[in-house]
Amino acid sequence: MQILGPTELSHRILNGDLCTSCGACADLCPYLKSHGVKIANVFACDRETGRCYAACPKTGVDETLLSETLFALPWKDAPLGHYRRLYMAKQGPKTPKGNYQNGGTVSSLVIAALEQGVIDKAVLTGSDGIMPRPRMVTTAGQVLECATSKYIAAPTMARLNRAATEGDRNLGMVGTPCQMTGLASLRTNPLARSDFEDPMGMVIGIFCTWALSAQGLFSYLERQEIDPLAVRSMDIPPPPAENALIALEEEVKELPLDDIRKLVLPGCSVCPDMTALWTDLSVGALEENPEWNTLIVRTERGEALVDRAVETGLLEIQPISQTSVDNLTLAAANKRKRALAARERLGMLDPAFQKPVEVQPKQTIMGFK
Repeated sequence: MQILGPTELSHRILNGDLCTSCGACADLCPYLKSHGVKIANVFACDRETGRCYAACPKTGVDETLLSETLFALPWKDAPLGHYRRLYMAKQGPKTPKGNYQNGGTVSSLVIAALEQGVIDKAVLTGSDGIMPRPRMVTTAGQVLECATSKYIAAPTMARLNRAATEGDRNLGMVGTPCQMTGLASLRTNPLARSDFEDPMGMVIGIFCTWALSAQGLFSYLERQEIDPLAVRSMDIPPPPAENALIALEEEVKELPLDDIRKLVLPGCSVCPDMTALWTDLSVGALEENPEWNTLIVRTERGEALVDRAVETGLLEIQPISQTSVDNLTLAAANKRKRALAARERLGMLDPAFQKPVEVQPKQTIMGFK
């Protein structure tokens, strides 16, 4: 993969309606910033190469490089990627009570990592109603405030980029596959900087098939005579559910998933990763039992955290059924197949997509630029 610069990132991804607001390109420099749930190009930049371009999961991903860097293994084109173990998991008896999504496995693991000194801080996605808000946490109480899934795309990686730039190390992060792909690409030190340090102590991914446009969802809710600011939470149950659940102060409204899917960001269609392949641990819903999660253990340090969390009563694990593994593998394979077909249809697999953009100078009152 050829690493290009912010010009190509802006023209092909940000202006090409392929951005999923993961934040991987933002806050690495003064030019690209996160604003709310959007990525903004604040100032023009003429660098020919940039970490912003290298971090973006839509510009092209060198899966061989990521596999060798993160797992010290050659890449195998398998739907679930590299992993050491598969479990069904949920919060243990020592985990503080909270408003968990499914089994509460992610919260339990982050609390365990903080309490055991595996990480010093963690970047999570909290929320204000249904609007996601990236935040840094250091305590179990703060972790619980970020529990439950968020369905609107959020630039959580931008918060981690700021922390790393400020010198924070031994960080944890929980994020979606696009966010985790961006983080993994940055961890390869793509521009071979001599001052590079990997800031991560633990990386936990969450399964994802798509994310919603904040503007699209808010407009849709208003058409349904629902005040977006009055929404307390949102849940999309696993198949065969046909409705999204919108929790208000005194009632829960059901909205057709067929309508909700129309609000998915276009860039999600070209994402081939469902289970957050480039992480220490991956967690998602367990379709056969909503009180548990699916837990994929990918690395040795992820395995060590799980073992310690079980020993200290913060996590429960059980063997997962082969049926669940087969269903997950099929779903992950289908997402990858659809994404590759979409990339080909949009010309993203064409060699020209990896070539510099020729930008015509624009005439202004001050001349050409």
